[in-house]
Amino acid sequence: MNDTRADFLAVARLAATLLREPSLESAWTKASALAEFSVGGLAGHLAFQVLAIPQIIREPIPAEPTITLLDHYARVQWIDAALDDDISVRIRTGGEQLAGDGPAVLADELDAAIAQLESDLSTAPDRAVRISLWGPWSLMLDDMLVTRMMELAVHADDLAVSIGVQTPVFPDRAVETVVDLLTRLAMRRHGQTPVLRALSRAERSPASITAF
Repeated sequence: MNDTRADFLAVARLAATLLREPSLESAWTKASALAEFSVGGLAGHLAFQVLAIPQIIREPIPAEPTITLLDHYARVQWIDAALDDDISVRIRTGGEQLAGDGPAVLADELDAAIAQLESDLSTAPDRAVRISLWGPWSLMLDDMLVTRMMELAVHADDLAVSIGVQTPVFPDRAVETVVDLLTRLAMRRHGQTPVLRALSRAERSPASITAF
């Protein structure tokens, strides 16, 4: 198993521990730290990042063109979508649907998917895969796992803040992969100089270099 796959599984396991936190159940229907998401819906969206993978690696190789990781983020609709845009509503609805049976069931489903992927990812070829919600293109499997690793890391923090627990401490190598992706996206959005200043010059740091 290569580093990307091992790191994805490590991040998934740590993110999954949040679904076993005692404070999650009492907060389930409350508003989360992420706008318009309930805590349960956010937990469902977090779990989706793993739950989607076993299915897509079993589907036939897609006919849609395979693009690069950064090209993917130039195409996804959600990246600039408003909270009430269709794609944003669909994402929240999907999270709520996955959360419909409560935290214990969702935690069991996530743990089972991680266990399945521990086997599947040890032998799966790095071939084209896709999530149909995105649009008419594919990614190589390892690039797909980088996108899911980023989502898991970011939304684990959202969920931890929402239920008042510490954000998991992920392996350094995995975080380096996520930060590299976010930095590249931030540079594309804001330009080189703002990102350089934010990382090196507090006196000239811009108000924001967020990737999204």
